[in-house]
Amino acid sequence: MDWREDRLAAARTGDNPMLMAKMRSGFAVFGDTQHLPGYCVLISDVDDADHLTDLSREQRLEFLTDLSLLGEVVFNVCSGQDPAFLRINYEVLGNSYHHLHGHVHARYYWESGEFRGVPVWRYPDSDRFAPEHDATSSPAADKHEALRDAITAELHRVITTAY
Repeated sequence: MDWREDRLAAARTGDNPMLMAKMRSGFAVFGDTQHLPGYCVLISDVDDADHLTDLSREQRLEFLTDLSLLGEVVFNVCSGQDPAFLRINYEVLGNSYHHLHGHVHARYYWESGEFRGVPVWRYPDSDRFAPEHDATSSPAADKHEALRDAITAELHRVITTAY
């Protein structure tokens, strides 16, 4: 089975190659596409959770805290690597992958004005999924390896201090 068919199961078994760390509420993974460098996702570790409201209030707080920690990590790394770093956007959507997960998007001043102020999903698929942004297979994945390593290291540092 391809790890993309069940990303949560693949993260639990360590078979998701994008996995960076287990957090209290789920799994932090490096985004499959890096058209905006630093894109990461937090996948909830609660079975059958599709919406935030599927979690208890305590679980929601834990999930949203972990999402904010992942955002802090991406902020720390991306702002230190690219002087055109602008901000972090957070999203909990679930429209295509029906398991609770949160997106962390780094945004940059170098983005076209047409797209800089709108949700990432407004970018054409041809931009978002261009082969050079594919972080799942070489040679494109090799291009993103240093950023992934930096985010993973910072994530482990932040988790250690936060927990």
